[in-house]
Amino acid sequence: MGILRRCALGNAGVAQLVERNLAKVDVTGSNPASRLKKFYGIKFFNPETLSINLAARDIPVKKEIYMLIMDFLSKKAIAIDLKSSKKEEVIKELVDVLIAAGEIEKRCKNKLIDALMARESLGSTAIGQGIAIPHAKSDCVEKLLGAFGLSKKGVDFDSLDGEPAHIFFLLVAPQDSAGPHLKALARISRLLKDKYFRDSLRAATDEKTIIKIISAEDEKKI
Repeated sequence: MGILRRCALGNAGVAQLVERNLAKVDVTGSNPASRLKKFYGIKFFNPETLSINLAARDIPVKKEIYMLIMDFLSKKAIAIDLKSSKKEEVIKELVDVLIAAGEIEKRCKNKLIDALMARESLGSTAIGQGIAIPHAKSDCVEKLLGAFGLSKKGVDFDSLDGEPAHIFFLLVAPQDSAGPHLKALARISRLLKDKYFRDSLRAATDEKTIIKIISAEDEKKI
């Protein structure tokens, strides 16, 4: 008899499992769920706990790997003293930082700014406590990219709490990207809940210190 092993998988993990392996299934029937069940020898299906008969198929089980901020933040795209005082100006300044870092071509500047401002028109990306995470999808990039900016005086970014934004993470993802984009937003939001982390970033005086602070926080909260 096959040995049942229980694998704790989130919804995203199940989706990835299906995408990778469903195409390999060659079973009569048009119902993908039934084909998947037969392929894996699944006894029952639950998004949170998926029991799989590993005797039927040898399925490698991997632990979830958290995305780190330094996985997508360009070390050369860090602005320690943003000069802009308005939302669109700050976004333009951060896009210029990505261009100067060689991460985005200059010809894409206006297109990318338009995409970021279109996202802002749906609702501010300032989440309170002095934080803003402007983001958008664009065919100007082939992978998830991030820039960091710090405003000493603060910027009115239509924040949820009405406070000016001082800490900026700008994200740009490929047009057809979904998972990495959302994981990056979640990662930044999670780490910035820590007041000590926020205060440390705001007190930084150079780019190397910013990288050191973010890297240390990344390592602590994996």
